[in-house]
Amino acid sequence: MRFVVFGAGAVGGVVGGRLAEHGHDVVLIARGEQHEAVGAHGLRIESPEGTARVDVRVVEHPVQIDWTPDDVVLLSVKSQDTQAALGDLRAATPCEVALACMQNGVANERFALRGFANVYAVCVMCPTGYLTPGVVQAWSSPTTGLLDVGRYPAGVDATAEAIAAAFRASTFGAETRADIMRWKYGKLLLNLGNAIEAICGPRARAGTIATLARREGAACLQAAGIDYVGEEEDAGRRAGQLRLGTIAGRSRPGGSSWQSLHRRAGRVETDYLNGEVVLLGRLHGVPTPVNQLLQRLANQLAHDGAPPGSMTPDDVFALLPAEIRESVSSAHSA
Repeated sequence: MRFVVFGAGAVGGVVGGRLAEHGHDVVLIARGEQHEAVGAHGLRIESPEGTARVDVRVVEHPVQIDWTPDDVVLLSVKSQDTQAALGDLRAATPCEVALACMQNGVANERFALRGFANVYAVCVMCPTGYLTPGVVQAWSSPTTGLLDVGRYPAGVDATAEAIAAAFRASTFGAETRADIMRWKYGKLLLNLGNAIEAICGPRARAGTIATLARREGAACLQAAGIDYVGEEEDAGRRAGQLRLGTIAGRSRPGGSSWQSLHRRAGRVETDYLNGEVVLLGRLHGVPTPVNQLLQRLANQLAHDGAPPGSMTPDDVFALLPAEIRESVSSAHSA
């Protein structure tokens, strides 16, 4: 089994790097400065336990790979780039190759199933970072992250078991789950805080606005009849396994959307996180003003090239509808 990691940023770089470091056959697909840096100097993985440099093959496009039916694609581009990546893969690969969506959100697997027969979902709980070409950070040790795997839309097979086994042999916790999308919908609710973290900084992730966004998300999932993992079950899965440390005396500065704004990437994945809730709300008659606002603001900051933390929570709160602000104020004064 060879792993082809399409998108060698934070998650893809760390997962692909750890797999290669532990003896697995890995090819990275990366572009621009990341491709040049990894090709010239290898991939540098920084963690609380130290730094590793991994020599791993890197290409710019899937057509540069001699594909076999035994290859497994680990798709780790941001959700807004998924359809373009799938188009490139379909032009280069047999549809029989296994494709595992190692991404936030719940739309990627459905996109992939249109073109590939063997699609898998990976629920990623992996605190990583990518701010400098050629360098990625793995903030948790000794377990780098949790990567649970299942066939999409449901089930477990030998390929899912083999992928999970490779992850477990490479410093990750990994279980196979027949109900993997239930876990990914639970992760979606957690990821609704990514936008407010990017807009206002990491402290806002645990604040009132993030709580309101998750409350809207849960209401939309319930209205749509979508089952999801709750906070208690999720906490039980992660208990004692993800241990964030420091790297060169620094703590993790922010999550994936924070990093996108920091790198001036021009786009964030909010349309597939907060926007997924907005879509469900419109389909099922559930108001989602908080997620609509976060989606709009995060997209605007990305478009403008603004840095993360450009607004305060009070700035964002003032833009919410008056009835929400009044309800929150009444609850706080009660």
